[in-house]
Amino acid sequence: MGLHYHNGIIQFAKDELTESRTAEPCWSLLRDPKWANVDRDLKEALDHVDGGRADAAFHAAKALESTIKIISDEQGWTTGKERGAVAFIDNLVSQKNGRFIEPWEGDMLKAFFVHVRNPNGHGPGSEPPPALADYQTGWAIETAMSWIKSLILRL
Repeated sequence: MGLHYHNGIIQFAKDELTESRTAEPCWSLLRDPKWANVDRDLKEALDHVDGGRADAAFHAAKALESTIKIISDEQGWTTGKERGAVAFIDNLVSQKNGRFIEPWEGDMLKAFFVHVRNPNGHGPGSEPPPALADYQTGWAIETAMSWIKSLILRL
């Protein structure tokens, strides 16, 4: 029927390969209570995409940002002076911190926040609200899940 059960909720699933290689391993890792905010925001992203809401990718990006912040906090890299996701990504890239992720990975994460999260996280003013195509929203959610899984598995 194209439905999958994820940590307490049933949601639509269109791609079995993504479910088995990305989504299910990600959901499995998020069962630990320390990832509760990540789990909640990721579920919110899927709920919003299932409901046709335009902000689904924003919630996936919030889940990814929470993952990055939790890792930075747990590793003792958070200084309290960070202003936004980019500074927390820098904590993960830092040579002083042992390069949890490589600089090129940090660049990719930063681009994700610049192009996916930021346009949806700030008011558009007099401009039209940002909108991703359905395939872009799906890509953003799957990318966030893939990063979340990859980052957690490095701990």
